[in-house]
Amino acid sequence: MNPQVLLVDDEPATLFGFSRFMTKAGYAVTEATTLAEAREAISSRRFDVVILDLNLPDGNGIDWIPDIREGHPATAVVVITGSADIPLAVEAMRRGADNFLTKPVSLVDLDIFLRKSLELGSLRRKNLAHQWLSKGFEAYFGESNAIAKVMEFAAIASQNDSAILLQGETGTGKGVLARWIYHHSPRKSGLFVEINCSGLKGELLASELFGHVKGAFTSAVQDKPGLIEVADGGTLFLDEIGDMDLAVQAQFLKVIEEKSFRRVGDVRVRRSNFRLIAATNKDLAAETAGGLFRSDLFFRINVFPILLPPLRERVEDLEGLVPRILASLRASFPEISPEVMNLLKSYPWPGNVRELRNVLERALLISQGLPLKPEHFPGIGAAPKAPAAGAAATPGLASVEEAYIRSVVSKAGGDIRKASAELNMSRATLYRRLKKMRTD
Repeated sequence: MNPQVLLVDDEPATLFGFSRFMTKAGYAVTEATTLAEAREAISSRRFDVVILDLNLPDGNGIDWIPDIREGHPATAVVVITGSADIPLAVEAMRRGADNFLTKPVSLVDLDIFLRKSLELGSLRRKNLAHQWLSKGFEAYFGESNAIAKVMEFAAIASQNDSAILLQGETGTGKGVLARWIYHHSPRKSGLFVEINCSGLKGELLASELFGHVKGAFTSAVQDKPGLIEVADGGTLFLDEIGDMDLAVQAQFLKVIEEKSFRRVGDVRVRRSNFRLIAATNKDLAAETAGGLFRSDLFFRINVFPILLPPLRERVEDLEGLVPRILASLRASFPEISPEVMNLLKSYPWPGNVRELRNVLERALLISQGLPLKPEHFPGIGAAPKAPAAGAAATPGLASVEEAYIRSVVSKAGGDIRKASAELNMSRATLYRRLKKMRTD
């Protein structure tokens, strides 16, 4: 993509000469003759460089520089000024301009300045990304009453060593909350060790958790410490613990009770002082009743349960989540229009915050640096329109969800287990929803 240049000058000769030269040199040039035109241009597009004349019909360009620097920190600003206005150019640099050129401008110098400005912009973008990643871990979950209660419990949990069970649908942010608790706990100087129990089964999961000694099984060619051992002094996060095999559950129960374990194939007893955080998208009480999860292990990990509500039950949090996710994706325009926000609020978000991030990332790719619009969200659907006079009212979101649940249950032949997996909700939750639908 050609470098984008915004040329702001009210002299026709300068505009013509600069534009012609830069276009031939491979730059994409947008012209503006006033500050108003320049502000409108930069509000709808991303520019790599702004070439700015200070004396314009509707004001002094120097007053606009701080706004450019605040709203578009990676954009380079080159000021054009007359030879008698050098002190003004120095003041412009103090306010955030990167350099200045004096009239008459040499086209050779202009080319050099443009190349340096592009390099500067690239360095700025890398620096901004580094600052974002090095800020430390401070997640944002929202400001709704439901999330406020979650964070209140999380703050309490972070200051003790009791086992925590994070519950919620897929994509609600259980892993992010686990890290938040870890980073705010006295154990933050230790390691945060994470494993997804649904990705490994049986012997493989046991080997990852407990470690093994050389020769314990065919592929055990050397001794290997397990994650329980690595987490000594820190935090062990077991994601999707509901998918852990019953045999491994029995082994892990003893670890929780005694803080001791053996590597697979070893006789030596080892100890590990770790803090346990577990997470699941299943209703473990129902799983226990069905014999799919050990009741004694459930009681051990369910000391401090925290339930993360699905995004569809706290759509007001979209107001804060969307701009922060866009900022994390380094979007040129992290703010969005009310029209787009209303569209996002009308969607049920079955994949929760994880789906929201994916949808926003896809929209940024489609928009190609322009402000986000409804057409950049394929699959989300158009914003609902008011029904014409005399037309039947459009069904509300609750009705749409109800119809969808009924269709999934019907396709599953009434098999609640299969339907709950398809809907990404626990069987207990699905039973409650179906009961409510029958009584409504």
